[in-house]
Amino acid sequence: MMTTKFSTKALILFLSSVALMSCGPKAFVKGQYDDPTKENLLNDQWSETDMQQSVKDLVASMVQHPSIREADKKPIVMVTQLQNKTSEHIDTQSVMDMVRVELTNSGRIAFVDKEAREDVAKEYDYQNSGVVSKETSKGPGGQIGADYILNGRLDSIVQEVGKDKSIYYKLTLNLTNLKTNLITWTNQKQIRKVYRKKTIGL
Repeated sequence: MMTTKFSTKALILFLSSVALMSCGPKAFVKGQYDDPTKENLLNDQWSETDMQQSVKDLVASMVQHPSIREADKKPIVMVTQLQNKTSEHIDTQSVMDMVRVELTNSGRIAFVDKEAREDVAKEYDYQNSGVVSKETSKGPGGQIGADYILNGRLDSIVQEVGKDKSIYYKLTLNLTNLKTNLITWTNQKQIRKVYRKKTIGL
């Protein structure tokens, strides 16, 4: 009788320990490299797949516009900002960086670096301080001015009814002529993703 009670208590303690272990904090302990271009629908937020698809389609549209395709020389573009009008925290700089890289790789467009202006000004001061030879020193007056400004906006609409959720994204890019302030090219990429809630068991 005592043995049966002891066995029952031991079993209860064992099961309780297992339950506590399964409910405790978990950590990712093993990883592996994955293909960054593979479709990612892991959650209902803006993902690298959304960014890749949007940038690819918009860049393809831009380089086929007559102002780019038929230009006698490479248009000089300055990237400014992408407004984030979604409810998510999205690295919009990363989106515009990808746009710039894809356009540069197309061989159709050249860019001036707005972000490097402060560093360039400091380097001018250094090179003209007397420590750099006159033959190799650079200074103000030699930079190339941009022909266009590239900016845009990212919007989203989230709808949730019962167990169903829909997320709609719209990425719009604008190429504005600096001389005339007219929008030379504009286009948008739309993405809609749908999800359904499921009960997650143990």
